[in-house]
Amino acid sequence: MTQNENSNPSNTNVVSSHSGERHWGTVEVIEEGESYRISRVEIKPRHGIKPQIHYHRNEHWVVVSGVAKVTCGEEEKLLNRNESTFVPSATLHKVENPGQIPLVILEIQNGEYLGEDDIERPYELNVVKPVNENQ
Repeated sequence: MTQNENSNPSNTNVVSSHSGERHWGTVEVIEEGESYRISRVEIKPRHGIKPQIHYHRNEHWVVVSGVAKVTCGEEEKLLNRNESTFVPSATLHKVENPGQIPLVILEIQNGEYLGEDDIERPYELNVVKPVNENQ
């Protein structure tokens, strides 16, 4: 690399389609590689990420501030600041913010494929059926 390339601040910025505003909060990709992604996830009070499952990556969540209500498979637990959890691939999971302040999580995704098309929702999996379904 030339000196100009080394000193160019844009070389250190991460631009990812994964970053952005969501109805429940924001995601900011901090660093991304071929088989990993590190993101700062902020969830608004009384909001959460819908249940989902993915098959080609694991996730580690570390609570930076607030309280996280995590459901991973059949297990549900509350995580406080400085606590973490592991979400293995092929496991239905969700995270909610039951508190009054924003929940901030560092999310480390690691796997052979990180594409958004690897995420499925319960309705897509027929795990959850609508209550008003005609029989």
